[in-house]
Amino acid sequence: MKEKLKCGLLGEKLGHSYSKQIHACLADYEYELYAVSRERAAEMIKGGELDGLNVTIPYKELAYSLCDELCDFAKAAKSVNTVVHRQGKIYGANTDVFGFISMVEHAGISFRGKSVIILGSGGTSKTARIAAKTMGAEKIRVVSRSGEINYDNVYSLTDTEIIVNTTPVGMYPNNGNAPVDLSRFPLCEGVVDVIYNPTKTKLILDAERLGIPCVSGLRMLAAQAKRAAEIFLDKSLPDSLIDVAEKNVFSTVSNIILIGMPGSGKSTVAKLVAKTLGRTLVDTDEVIRDRFGAPSEIITSQGEDEFRRLETEVIAELGKESGLVISTGGGIVEREENYSHLTQNGRIFLIERKLSRLARDDRPLSTDVSALYERRREKYNRFADVKIDNNLSPEKAAESIISLF
Repeated sequence: MKEKLKCGLLGEKLGHSYSKQIHACLADYEYELYAVSRERAAEMIKGGELDGLNVTIPYKELAYSLCDELCDFAKAAKSVNTVVHRQGKIYGANTDVFGFISMVEHAGISFRGKSVIILGSGGTSKTARIAAKTMGAEKIRVVSRSGEINYDNVYSLTDTEIIVNTTPVGMYPNNGNAPVDLSRFPLCEGVVDVIYNPTKTKLILDAERLGIPCVSGLRMLAAQAKRAAEIFLDKSLPDSLIDVAEKNVFSTVSNIILIGMPGSGKSTVAKLVAKTLGRTLVDTDEVIRDRFGAPSEIITSQGEDEFRRLETEVIAELGKESGLVISTGGGIVEREENYSHLTQNGRIFLIERKLSRLARDDRPLSTDVSALYERRREKYNRFADVKIDNNLSPEKAAESIISLF
């Protein structure tokens, strides 16, 4: 009986790679990360030490130069990200193009006959160009900082229907930035961002706000890995595995965020969720307390506006991170920008409890609970992805969050 295949990822810096986690969802083979020098990368590609290799930055062009046979996408891109040895020859494929097409089709965004602009001119831009052409785009234009079409004159392309971002603008840790202003493209009907950290960039959040169909790069990451796995195994795999891998990574990196009225039990429920899932718990009021002083004292001495400013500062920082359980203050919904900070990398759960049961100790803004709730109710509903009933017990509420997540 043949031993498990030995596969892996070659690159220079692989500290934040999700590849091992994704491939574990696709098939039963060993998969490790190999952060190696260029010389060692060439040896591993040529030597066939592993049954299957994925290759990432900066070795994709090196892999291309060392292959004896190439798939059509690899020839077009002049870049290889998947390598296997077949009958004494090195075969190279580019599964990124497959991943891009799979991502776009899954989102229901049509490129056929459309005018497309691609932001960025690097390797991923080339992948997007090949994919856009394959999907039947009528017009494909590349935007770069110093190109003929740049970020000063891009808004003159008023016929733009699809926008693809292949730049790192908006990627962690520089969250909250977008390469273009979507509102200035009146015909835009689809936005694709290959960035997957955060799971929703500002560009994607802007598209959602404007009602434009959009998709982030996590789907592409999972889809290209599924195609690589097929090459490793030399057999077809069901597309349903893409969903499995995508959801697996999403559930790992996403924050679980609790919002709700003061005294609704957010902190208690958050502690139970964090303990059960083995996640780090962060309470925004506690962070503010450690850095600036007690929230009640800040509100009393400096006013609510100053407290809200400090709260948003903390939320902007925490929202960038991954895999946390975040318990927020009751007034987090008072500032609309907090929604973007929270949802970019998380799922928001609204903890609901009858007003008569809300705890009110040390809560200077909760003197008239009914009026406060009426003022915030619509905002809570707008922020929330899911509502959780916390009238029975914190344990039941925690169980609901975990099962839904």
